[in-house]
Formats: sequence, structure tokens, C-alpha cells
Amino acid sequence: MKRALLLLIFAMPASLSLAACAAAQQTQAPSLAKRPIEGRFDVAPPAIVIPPPGPLPSDLAGRLARWEADAASGQQAFAAERDATAALVAAAAGAPVASERWVVAQQAISRLTAARAPLSGALADIDRLYIERTVDEAVDGLPDIYALRDRIAEMESAQDAILQALSAALPGQ
Repeated sequence: MKRALLLLIFAMPASLSLAACAAAQQTQAPSLAKRPIEGRFDVAPPAIVIPPPGPLPSDLAGRLARWEADAASGQQAFAAERDATAALVAAAAGAPVASERWVVAQQAISRLTAARAPLSGALADIDRLYIERTVDEAVDGLPDIYALRDRIAEMESAQDAILQALSAALPGQ
């Protein structure tokens, strides 16, 4: 008898759950199809018209011309010092650190670094101008400013590579 009662207790929940499943299958489940209200946000966002930057303002044209001239003079001064510096570094290649030839080569590298100061200053000034105009959202002339900045940065990068190569050629570096 206990077994029959135990079997009845375990069989009852199973039969109830099967009945519930059968009842759920007989009712109409909601459709998962798209409803008309769901499509009301399927609209393309409005086009945002951004005017292109205008020409360079006249007050900046003179500053850019001055910075371009400074960069050119820094490039010329660097080129004039480069060959003499390379010769002094080559002469100091086998010399011990702190010897006279090594010190002369170090001084030549310092003079070469100083010769490019106008170019470095022009790049710093144009970077400052670019950041100020970007923060102020003054887009007129930014393509011209950025193009000049790119040219000056390329010159400085080439000079950096030369200075690093000369410094690496000296012993103790």
C-alpha cells in the first residue's frame, strides 16, 4: 500500500505537467511578426550639412608665411652643419669617451641641434595655432595650417633621424 501511495504521489505531478503542456499547445500563442507600431522609427536620420572650411583668414596668412620661412632657414642651417658634424663624428668613432675628439664631436652634434631651432620653434607655434583653432571650432584655414604643419613635421622627423644616427655612431651613447 505504501508503494501504491508513493507511486501515486510521484505520478501526479508528472501527469499535471503533461496536462499543462497540452493545454499550452492548444491555445493560440502571440505572433512574433513585426507590428505596425514597431516600424515608425525606421526613418533615415536627417542629413547634417557641415560646411567645408573656408579659406585661410588674412590675419593668419602672414603668420604661416613667417613660420614657413623659419622652417626653411632652420632646414638650411641644419644642412650647412650636417656634413661638418658627420666628419667630426666619424673622426671620433674609435676615440674613447671624454677624449678630445669625442668632446669635439659632441659639441658638433649640439651645434647641429641648435641650428634647427627655427624649425622646431615654427612647428611648436603651428601646433599651438592648430589646437587653439580646433578648440575654438574655427575651421577656416585648417587644411592650410595642417598641410604646413605636415611639411614642417616631416622636415623635423628627417632631422631627428640624422641626429640619432650621429649620436649612435659615437662611443658611449
